[in-house]
Amino acid sequence: MVSIEKGTLYVVATPIGNLQDFSPRAQSVLRQVNLIAAEDTRHSRHLLNHFSITTPLQSLHEHNERQIAHNLLQRLHNDDNIALISDAGTPLISDPGYYLIQTALAEQITVVPIPGPSALISALSVAGFPADRFVFEGFLPAKAAARRQRLEILVEESRTLVFYEAPHRLVDCVNDMAQIFGEARQAVLVATKR
Repeated sequence: MVSIEKGTLYVVATPIGNLQDFSPRAQSVLRQVNLIAAEDTRHSRHLLNHFSITTPLQSLHEHNERQIAHNLLQRLHNDDNIALISDAGTPLISDPGYYLIQTALAEQITVVPIPGPSALISALSVAGFPADRFVFEGFLPAKAAARRQRLEILVEESRTLVFYEAPHRLVDCVNDMAQIFGEARQAVLVATKR
């Protein structure tokens, strides 16, 4: 069993497709904390049930983070331990939690990463492109005009570019990339296998 400290915020990576990628350390931390702040409690409950983790859940997503953060920070100051998880992968990598962590650090609360799966790093490791220097752009804007404008800014970028995209926008996004970057620019699509 992993020893955890009082009044600590743990940032815990969760599996991105295969439940066997969930580390024993991450599972131990989630069993021991007083509360888990989760992007989508319904999604996270499935994961926690699979590993028989019964720790209470609190929803923390982009629409409620600022409201919920105050309560979580108060609990941390009162020596509760809290874990932050996202739906899949490492929290904050195109997921909520930035405000909570930024504020916790400003209030001198200990924040501890529990490393694990990251879609960004997993995709980069198998893409066959240089991975020593890269630019992570996260999700591009959903609207075509804004997406194209963002891509135009990156035309001269020589480092490997990494993007996230929703399945229902993938074709439009790739078409915009081909149009803006030119057909000679190499690309690879990497999907998480569940």
